[in-house]
Amino acid sequence: MYMPGKFVDKHQAAIVVFEYIEVWYNRKRMHSALGFMSPEEFGRKLNEQNIAA
Repeated sequence: MYMPGKFVDKHQAAIVVFEYIEVWYNRKRMHSALGFMSPEEFGRKLNEQNIAA
């Protein structure tokens, strides 16, 4: 997808940055406020607890 220094234009760079922030950084990285779980993992565990309750 991304090769350093290989953006065709600013639009392509903006898309790559947006995907990185929204897809990886915000959803997959661990958050201290969530007990060092990713938001995806936290949501999955919360749903499991709600189903079990």
